[in-house]
Amino acid sequence: MLTVNYDRLGLKPGDRILDMGCGAGRHAFESFRRGAKVVALDASDTELKNVAGLFVAMGQQGETTPEGRASVVQGSGLELPFVDASFDYIIASEVLEHIPNDSGAVSELNRVLKPKGRIAITVPRFYPELINWALSNQYHEVPGGHVRIYRRSELIERLESNGFKYLSHHYAHGLHSPYWWLKCYVGVNRQDSRLVNSYKKFLEYEIIKNPQYLNYVRKVADPLMGKSIVFYAEKV
Repeated sequence: MLTVNYDRLGLKPGDRILDMGCGAGRHAFESFRRGAKVVALDASDTELKNVAGLFVAMGQQGETTPEGRASVVQGSGLELPFVDASFDYIIASEVLEHIPNDSGAVSELNRVLKPKGRIAITVPRFYPELINWALSNQYHEVPGGHVRIYRRSELIERLESNGFKYLSHHYAHGLHSPYWWLKCYVGVNRQDSRLVNSYKKFLEYEIIKNPQYLNYVRKVADPLMGKSIVFYAEKV
């Protein structure tokens, strides 16, 4: 389930890209599949072991191009272990809302990006996230949880004050917002809600089967109630 639109990002085979806060690796895998030279960075050693294993499997199955390379690095978004101007592209998906010093993290991303390089940053959209916070403290008051809710103008200001030129944005995962509203309403840790579990099965069907008719539904749902907002910017 990708959040970033690669056509907007502009990644090409052979380009060097950092997936900062890669988590389970969904964008790192797609970048590798497209033939990029990928570095997947995360603070979690467990996540990185899984990501590295799948990189190996993808290479063995020929699921990339000859230009493709992939590696993992454990590190912090506030002290990236790379020299200046190391990458052509950066993805930071659903990361900044977890970092108290988000301006420092954006500054670090700017430092390791090449001049005119592009970045895609995704965060939870303001009003769907606000509903989650209103319905449940457990949703965000957990170790490593969300520490802020971004307004669109606020993140654009973060980007522009740290050396980026804002280019565009769009919304994603409109069908996922109701799932989280339901979970927050019944209790985020509750496992026996028939309604929540039924909706989860629908989302799994969406992700795995990706039926064509849902493309039309998403075109309406994403701008209306997309759970994530995706920003694209260029280093000045």
